[in-house]
Amino acid sequence: MVTGPPVYRMKLDLNVLNHLGLNLYSNVAAVLSEAVANSWDADAPEVRVTVDSTHGLIDIVDDGCGMTIGDANDRFLNVGYSKRQVEGATSPGGVSDIFLRALSDPMHQRLGQPLVIENRPGGNMIIAARQCAEAPPDGYTLCVMPGEPLIYNQFQFRSLPYDPDKSFQPVTNFFFITQTLGVGAALNVGSLEELAAYSKAKAGTLSYSAPSSSQIVFMESWKQATGADLVKVPFKGGGDTVTGMLSGSTPVGFLGLGNLLSYVRAGSIVPLLVDSEKRSALVPDVPTMGETGFARDHTRAFFGLLAPAGTPRAIVDRLRRETVRIVNEPAFMNRHFTERGLEPVLNTPEEFRSFLQADRTRAARIVKAAGIAPQ
Repeated sequence: MVTGPPVYRMKLDLNVLNHLGLNLYSNVAAVLSEAVANSWDADAPEVRVTVDSTHGLIDIVDDGCGMTIGDANDRFLNVGYSKRQVEGATSPGGVSDIFLRALSDPMHQRLGQPLVIENRPGGNMIIAARQCAEAPPDGYTLCVMPGEPLIYNQFQFRSLPYDPDKSFQPVTNFFFITQTLGVGAALNVGSLEELAAYSKAKAGTLSYSAPSSSQIVFMESWKQATGADLVKVPFKGGGDTVTGMLSGSTPVGFLGLGNLLSYVRAGSIVPLLVDSEKRSALVPDVPTMGETGFARDHTRAFFGLLAPAGTPRAIVDRLRRETVRIVNEPAFMNRHFTERGLEPVLNTPEEFRSFLQADRTRAARIVKAAGIAPQ
């Protein structure tokens, strides 16, 4: 019995064909054959592509190069990423900016096109969210966003120029940030109870800063429950907040563990709690929020990858698949997750959408209980 090389048959995705500027009547076979050959190593065996345009089928024939169906799909999609650079939008200077820049080089290698980072600061990320929502859904605009534009803004502002649920296509939730409530060591307090007592004794003089709505809501709820007297000051960035904690101008801060870790180890900042479900291995002696006795309904800070609504599913799946491959490399995981106090999630688009919907329900309840009115 004579057998030939394996043949991988795929149904053509018409959305992807449109994205590539092709249709079933174009010379698809020639275009894909050239793209697949160019994307393979120079010494790889020949890869032949044939297309049944009548039935919308594509056959990719592997002449001994060990190509899997996933590889075939990836090579197919690489044609689409041969047009221009991919743009990633996020807020400047923070953990998402640092992470996206770390992701850009390996993503460039996998997609064959550079990932260019564009910072969109201001307005509780309303500006960034609007620009993402209005971008063409062609796979060339990716957005890294936290809970503010996706969860909390709809409860804090009377109107938004985008729909948090319908304007975006979730790709994957990158990570949760282990947020830490800390104080400058000069305050000489070591617990929430001591902080509340100190603030009452120094009424009107103590202030705090926090980067995200979930941390602000926690602080305001804690103040209501305990009678603590702290004034919220605007968050300008992790560096500015740490400087304020060290100088005593804003001695209380609720921000990412990665921002505080070196100062915690040096003894200049005292951590009072972490908001993770379990204690962090980086600061194992610091209690969780639940362990402090002030366990309240709480949403965690996260950063996720999204695209404009309508982005073809094949492209969304490719982006998530490549992200998971990169993040799961031990060196990348250790440097950019473990050492920064980030907890990887990397869920599916469906799981991410379900998470966002559940978090919005929880946030509505939390904001109402905290008495925060929309602006």
